[in-house]
Amino acid sequence: MAFQLSLNFFIAFLWMFLTVSFTPSTFIVGFLLGLLMLWITQGFFPGRFYMTRGWSVIKLIMLFFKELILANIQVLVLIVQPKMPIKPAIFALTTVLEKDWEITLLSNLITLTPGTLVIDISEDSKTLYIHALNYGDADEAINSIKNTFEKAIQEVSR
Repeated sequence: MAFQLSLNFFIAFLWMFLTVSFTPSTFIVGFLLGLLMLWITQGFFPGRFYMTRGWSVIKLIMLFFKELILANIQVLVLIVQPKMPIKPAIFALTTVLEKDWEITLLSNLITLTPGTLVIDISEDSKTLYIHALNYGDADEAINSIKNTFEKAIQEVSR
């Protein structure tokens, strides 16, 4: 990935020197041309195309904002009701993520979403203990986290 990015910058600077124009717009055009050339020749480089990881990061950020807005609406609906019908609970989520930064990112995404809070992580870093403000079904909550945040983090890291 670093090699592809470096090569893309090299192509952009080469384009600036070939066109004898040293403006930011010329650099951007050269960068986009380099991006196109690298995408066409991606089979010749080891690993995946470096922009796919960037696209995965953008999708993860957008997913977080979507979940953040939905969770805020759900919590708002809960707190404006006169009786506040909440059923708090703690459940365990077994994760397939292996690296420390992946588990930390998953924990932070869960904690930053209103209504959920990661309380503890097991010694082997495979189980997260999560407090939910309004707990319905354990399998539904676990599958929701696995199909959204965990899947998106795997897409970014692998």
